[in-house]
Amino acid sequence: MDTNGSMDNGETEQHTQQHQQQQPAFDNVDITSPDEENENDIFESAIQEPLSPVLEDVPTDEAGDTFIEIAVADPQKVGDGMGSYLAYKVSTKTNILKFKKRQFFTMRRFSDFLGLHDLLVSKYLRMGRIIPPAPEKNIIGTTKVKMGSQPQSDPGTGVNLEWIENRRASLERFLNRVAQHPILCQDTDFVNFLESDQELPRAVNTAALSGAGVMRLFNKVGETVNKITYKMDENDPWFNDKINEVETIDAHMQKLHSAIKALVSHRKELATLTGGVAKSAALLSTCEEHTGLSQALSQLADVEEKVELLRSEQANSDLYILSETIKDYIGLFGAIKDVFHERVKVFQNWQHAQLQLTKKRENKAKLELQERRDKLEFAQKEVEEWEGKVQRCQKEFDDISSEIKKEMERFELARARDFKSTIIKYLEDQMAHQQQQMRYWEAIVPVARDIA
Repeated sequence: MDTNGSMDNGETEQHTQQHQQQQPAFDNVDITSPDEENENDIFESAIQEPLSPVLEDVPTDEAGDTFIEIAVADPQKVGDGMGSYLAYKVSTKTNILKFKKRQFFTMRRFSDFLGLHDLLVSKYLRMGRIIPPAPEKNIIGTTKVKMGSQPQSDPGTGVNLEWIENRRASLERFLNRVAQHPILCQDTDFVNFLESDQELPRAVNTAALSGAGVMRLFNKVGETVNKITYKMDENDPWFNDKINEVETIDAHMQKLHSAIKALVSHRKELATLTGGVAKSAALLSTCEEHTGLSQALSQLADVEEKVELLRSEQANSDLYILSETIKDYIGLFGAIKDVFHERVKVFQNWQHAQLQLTKKRENKAKLELQERRDKLEFAQKEVEEWEGKVQRCQKEFDDISSEIKKEMERFELARARDFKSTIIKYLEDQMAHQQQQMRYWEAIVPVARDIA
């Protein structure tokens, strides 16, 4: 049902946002296991410097003339019952030559986003690239939408739930973070996701309750155990320092996110209580016989009602500007840990290859001592084969180590820009609310002073 087309200037979506489970880094799997099955690659791909510049020193814009802006909007329910789903309008504006058009849009469902993430992980994680995490599933919210129990903004299919807005914004940030990566933004699957007018193949493996979903859960448990039990003898101090830094920042971000969530809850409760004060003051003003006092109470009720709205807006500011950014970066630090763990697995492959090469050489030496010339030729071929594997594994380890350092440098620059933009926007929003609240209170002071 996906549709795609060029947009008129009036339809162009200008909303753009720049740049978005805690697991232990690594710590012992026995790589000396005699099991020689699956020798080419015994480990499957893993799925699963402090910020120091002051704000004035952090550049705001990327260098270069190319740009890409992606907006996700208009969530619409398609179908009825348990077979229904939400589709989102994905609008793109870009001058990257990889794309056929400069402005276009398409409709994508949530599983399409998860499928895109899985494709990027399968192609780039083993190379050491940081893949922005896809938004989390919401089984309860999805079920409510499927069963048609959600409130609707229109008699049609428009939906207007808070969690849907959260998901829409998360999907938009996910796509824009992928788009800001110099390699991922050129990926064929990413371009096809944004530009194709065809419905994408159903990403059935993304279903939370599918058999594949259960298998993914078991695989993640196995990966987590491997991360905890394996300790790598690190020869590069850069990685030791960076792993410790990532763990520390991630832990503090988790605490900050929890604190902001508590603040959001407090502000919402305070807004509700303020609304209660407004209603009580209004009722009191209606039965107050003193004219001046009645007018003052009525004005107080009006101001408290306005302050209630301001406090609700402040709670939304805490949530959508600050909390969601922190949540995104918790996910990004999880993606960084996945990349570090992928390097460990490449190292494991290298060590396994070296171990097998040693065994093959020892076997060849025994055959030479026994003068088993009939088997020496085959033994020599095995030695040469494993020598080649050792060289390839070592090169893969060197390549992923080098790529991770480049990725971390790019990530830290982007993180500084992202947090600069977020902090400035949050401060300006908070100041605007405080100034508006001051104006409300100042307006009622003369009325109170006029009480005879």
